[in-house]
Amino acid sequence: MSKVTAVIDFGSNSVRLVIYERTSRFGFKTIHESKSSVRIGEGAYNRNGYLQPDPIKRAVLTLKGFKTIMDSFKVRKILAIATSAVRDAPNQQDFVNLIRKETAINIKIIDGSREAFLGGIACANLLKNSDGVTIDIGGGSTEFALIKNRQVIATHSLNLGTVRLKELFINLRSIDQVINFIKNELLTVPEDFRQNNLIGIGGTLRALSKVIQQKINYPLDRVHGYQYEYETHKELIYQLIHADRSELLESGFKKDRLDVIQWGLIIFKEIVDNIGYKTIITSGVGIREGLLLKDILKSVKYKFPENFNPSLRNILDDFPSQSEKFAKISFKVAEQLYTVLHESFELKEDHLLILKYASKLLEIGVNVDFYGNTKNGFHMILNRFMYGVSPNDAILIALLVRLSGKASFNQIVIEEYKSLLPNDKIFHVLHAIVYLTKLLTGDYSAKIDFNFEFIKGRLIIKFNNEPLFHMVKEEIEELENILVELIYE
Repeated sequence: MSKVTAVIDFGSNSVRLVIYERTSRFGFKTIHESKSSVRIGEGAYNRNGYLQPDPIKRAVLTLKGFKTIMDSFKVRKILAIATSAVRDAPNQQDFVNLIRKETAINIKIIDGSREAFLGGIACANLLKNSDGVTIDIGGGSTEFALIKNRQVIATHSLNLGTVRLKELFINLRSIDQVINFIKNELLTVPEDFRQNNLIGIGGTLRALSKVIQQKINYPLDRVHGYQYEYETHKELIYQLIHADRSELLESGFKKDRLDVIQWGLIIFKEIVDNIGYKTIITSGVGIREGLLLKDILKSVKYKFPENFNPSLRNILDDFPSQSEKFAKISFKVAEQLYTVLHESFELKEDHLLILKYASKLLEIGVNVDFYGNTKNGFHMILNRFMYGVSPNDAILIALLVRLSGKASFNQIVIEEYKSLLPNDKIFHVLHAIVYLTKLLTGDYSAKIDFNFEFIKGRLIIKFNNEPLFHMVKEEIEELENILVELIYE
């Protein structure tokens, strides 16, 4: 197993280097990321596809810089690919040979189907809700992948990209020309790709989601897994397409994206309007993560094992001491509490998954500072628990850990995130389960000396361990919202 792997994604617009460290068989984390706007496709689309001297020079200098970075991280495996602009170029082999000669980096040129597949397996494995169609709007092409049951079952590629359209329509007189061009390309999209959910990969759709979040005062700074209804924001998208530079900046778009963002938005709007997608799910992952996953999941058909969460594995791999040792016993207690309480309090299976993650990460903050345990845990979860959960799940897990040391809490603590949380009744019972789990495993015995029953609205906890019974008695009496009775037998 190569412990440190570099992925280089040579797109038509930018080139990115991401360095990953493998933490276990399926565990990984990002340890470095660099980006350069090489614009390798610049000048190519209106010159019969030939890569031009200036972009080639920028590419060589960028990859030499990347090589220095990779050497400093002791990278042992390099996975480097090039997509649309390079694969369309008649002088592609000259370019690849030059890069190999100047940098010793071997670039593999992939076709549109492979590009779509890589983005697809990233979303299938790293998004909570991945059934639907991914679209990745790049500089030279747009890729589609159809996902069902966490498997990529079909792909499709179109010669629609932000840089391509910008150069083809450089003397644009009417936006109708662009729209007709896009509509004509969309006629080739298979009928199977008409689904409800559209999963947006790439910078255009991530940037759009951030603008939407800013407009609605969304309380979290994360886009992976963020979803919205297209119809709700259709008018905003139309306004952004026709906005001037100052209005785009005011909306929240970064300067380095202004020359291509509107071309990407036009492609996106026409895809949704013509194919009929309704719910837009934003992906923070794409071809780079897909390339890594293709490498590490090849023995399991490009799919993580059932009930495996890469973010949970990542955190526990990094802090294997107390966290790993007591994660299983903590979840077992939380699961038993869920079993006796879920019918009476209308908890769903999704809530059990939330409890699994929260209980396994209860002590994670101790690895930073004992006295700031729960606060540290909150921030670690919110910033590191990215994959396999929605933003709503992430804040719920983080808050349950944050409040796990308190029998009662001030509602003001959760007010900021209220719109993302379940109703008060559900939140309070989840909090009670996590609080009891932490309390009952607080002697670190790694064994269960108690059992639970729920009788006539009262949670009965029967202890076999007298010291533990007396240790938790006072704290449990302070618990609000659930009536608890302790019995020592």
